[in-house]
Amino acid sequence: MADKDIPTAAAWKFIILVGVVSLFSDLTYEGARSISGPFLGMLQASALAVGVVSGLGEFIGYALRLVSGYFTDRLGKYWPISFVGYAFNLLAVPLLALAWRWEVAAGLLIFERLGKAIRTPARDAMLSHAVSRVGPGWGFGFHEAMDQIGAVAGPLLVAGIIYLKGGYREGFAVLLLPALLALAVLGLSARLYPRPQHLEVSAPRLEAGGFSGPYWLYIIASGLIGAGYADFPLIAYHFGKTGLASPSWIPLLYALAMGVDAVAALVLGRLYDRLGRGFLTVVPLLSALFAPLVFLGGFNWALAGMVLWGVGMGAQESIIKAPLAEMVPKERRGTGFGLFHAGFGIFWLLGSALLGYLYDISLMALIAFSVIAQLSAIPLFFLVSRRLARLRSCQAA
Repeated sequence: MADKDIPTAAAWKFIILVGVVSLFSDLTYEGARSISGPFLGMLQASALAVGVVSGLGEFIGYALRLVSGYFTDRLGKYWPISFVGYAFNLLAVPLLALAWRWEVAAGLLIFERLGKAIRTPARDAMLSHAVSRVGPGWGFGFHEAMDQIGAVAGPLLVAGIIYLKGGYREGFAVLLLPALLALAVLGLSARLYPRPQHLEVSAPRLEAGGFSGPYWLYIIASGLIGAGYADFPLIAYHFGKTGLASPSWIPLLYALAMGVDAVAALVLGRLYDRLGRGFLTVVPLLSALFAPLVFLGGFNWALAGMVLWGVGMGAQESIIKAPLAEMVPKERRGTGFGLFHAGFGIFWLLGSALLGYLYDISLMALIAFSVIAQLSAIPLFFLVSRRLARLRSCQAA
C-alpha cells in the first residue's frame, strides 16, 4: 500500500496503542521512582550514592540505546527488541519489594533502566513513522501525555498503598499488575501493526549520507539541559532529609509534576508544530527556575518548583524529540534516536553525579550549576534552528 493510501486514523490508532503501553509502563516504573530516593535512604544510602545511582541508571538507560538502536536498524526487528526491553524494564520494579540492602535495590533500579535502554529506540523509531502523518510535535506530545497519565497514577497508587499499609515494599509489590498489563497491550499492538514503518509519509531528507551537523549540535544543546536537571530521587531525598514533605506527600508531589508533564507535552507539542523549532528556546527559560524553588524554598515554593520541573520533563519527552524525525534519515532512525539518547545520557550521568556531590557541600552551588547549564542550551538551539533552515533552503534551490 502506498504512503498516501494509508489513512491518518491508522496512524492515530497505532499512536494510541503505544500510548496505552506507555501508560501502564509509566504507572509501573514512575510509581517506583517516586519512592526510590527515600527507599534508598531508608536502606542507609548517602546523598552521593543516591545521585550516582540515579545518574548511572539514567546513563545506562540512555547510553545503551545507541547499541539497541543500531541493532534495531540492522535487524529491523522492532517488536522482539521492544518485548525484551519492556520485560526487563517492568519486571525489575516489583522485585524491589524483596531488596534488603541499598546495593541490591540500586542494582534493580539500574536493571530497570537497562530494559528501558533496550526498548526505547525501537519504540521511538516506530512512533516517528506514525507521527509524520499527524505532526511530530502533536504526535510525540500526545504520546507523552499518555505516558504521564500513568506517571500520575503510579505515584498516587503508591502513595495510597503507603498510607494504608505503611511501607515502601508494599508499594513496589502492587506494581506487578500494571507491568503485566503493559506487556499484554504490547503483544496486541505487535499483532495489529507488524510493520509500523509503512505508516510513514515519504519526505525529503536533510542529509542522505548520514547525520547532519545540526544533529550533533542538537545533542550537545539537549545534553546541557539534562546535565542541569536534578532527577527526582535527589529531590525526594532532599524532601525526606529536610522534612519538607512527609513520606506519603513525596509521591503526591511527583504525581503533580507528572500531571503537569502531561498537559505541558500536549500544549508544547501543538505550539511546536505551529511556531517551529525556535520555540525550543522557551523551555530552558521556564525549567531552569525549578532548582532555586525546590531546594531553597518552603513547601509552597517547592510545590511551584515541581510544577516547573514537570514542564521541563514534558518538553524533554515530546518536543525535544520532534526535530530528530527531520534530522535523521528514515533507514537510520533507530540509530539516530539511540545515539541522541546516548549523548543525553552521558550529560545526565555527569550532571547527576555533580548535583549529588554539590548537595552535600553547598545548595547554592547546586542551584547555580543547574540554572547555568540549562540556560546555556538556548544559544545552541538558536544555532541549530538557523543551520537547519539554511540546509532546507539549499536543498530547495
